[in-house]
Amino acid sequence: MTELSQIDTRSLLADVTEFIWTEGAYLDAKDYAAWLDLWTDTGLYIMPIDEGDDYANQLNLCYDNDKMRRDRIDRFNRGFSISSAPPAQTVRTLSRIKIDNAAGDVISVSCAEHLIEDKFGRQRVWAGNAYYTLIRTDDGFKIDRKIVRLLNSAGMLNSFSYLF
Repeated sequence: MTELSQIDTRSLLADVTEFIWTEGAYLDAKDYAAWLDLWTDTGLYIMPIDEGDDYANQLNLCYDNDKMRRDRIDRFNRGFSISSAPPAQTVRTLSRIKIDNAAGDVISVSCAEHLIEDKFGRQRVWAGNAYYTLIRTDDGFKIDRKIVRLLNSAGMLNSFSYLF
């Protein structure tokens, strides 16, 4: 991480943590309009299956630019996807938030995510590591890249009617 004073680091970590928790609250509430506003126009939402980091040339559960994010949310909202009828309820915990790098207005952050899905009276638990590239703007942080690496992503997965 670049050199920041302890006070600067604590303040940045508090601000980043609040932002990530707010994003999680938007997703659990299915407030997709607010969630979309958190992104840069060029941002990518990626859920890789394999370990590599050449996401554009490997199989991913999601590799969404702005248009794909909006299309996915449109399908969720309209119920055009079998996985979104009815939509699952989710509760997520985001923890172990760590600033990996801070250089100018670009902040790299990692954290753990546990998501509990409730659908059809059954609950499933998903866990993974999330990696964010945040851009500091006059209006607060914006997500430029979010990568969620689910545990067992190469194993048997079910369809998802929500975002991680």
